[in-house]
Amino acid sequence: MKPVMVRQFGLRGYAQTWREMQAFTDQRTPQTPSEIWLLEHFPVFTQGQAGKAEHVLDPGAIPVIYSDRGGQVTYHGPGQLVVYLLLDLKAVNKGIRGLVSCMEDTVIRLLANHGIQAAARPDAPGVYVNEKKIAALGLRVRRGYTYHGLALNLDMDLEPFGRINPCGHAGQQVTRLKDLGADLDVSQASRELVDILCNNLNLEPRWNPHD
Repeated sequence: MKPVMVRQFGLRGYAQTWREMQAFTDQRTPQTPSEIWLLEHFPVFTQGQAGKAEHVLDPGAIPVIYSDRGGQVTYHGPGQLVVYLLLDLKAVNKGIRGLVSCMEDTVIRLLANHGIQAAARPDAPGVYVNEKKIAALGLRVRRGYTYHGLALNLDMDLEPFGRINPCGHAGQQVTRLKDLGADLDVSQASRELVDILCNNLNLEPRWNPHD
């Protein structure tokens, strides 16, 4: 199993984290161990690189940042676990579609461990419970390395999702773990998700808390 460094960052800004992901990806070499970053973001809407402005309906005071990930607009805020995957695709022996499927499967297994039946959809990446979206995915690949990742709604304010067409789908409803009877905090969800994800990718997690 190849090692992967797992870093916990707490609550931090989106733009700063995005710049750090880009810098890490630009500077890494085939010898650089891959990393998984776990965090929450201050309230922000992020628009994917092919995102359409009409999907941002009424952002109000919440900033909108135009990112370089795939996908359309989504919302991040406290109470949502964000998992950034800074991986070497060759090292994990996955193509991008295979990695996306692995990410979806990881969330589905995590929810199943808490008695929640979830599923992926072929027409819209992410994870859904009774057609309501609970996890969003968006990646960028540069030089064979990935960054960005997934966001899982734990116990967050869902109101801002009503100000956008989530992931470009008008009327798409969202949900969160708390409303489904699984009261996991960020620390618990992080541990469980990383264990499942690393098992799926044949990686050995090495936890390294980070300020």
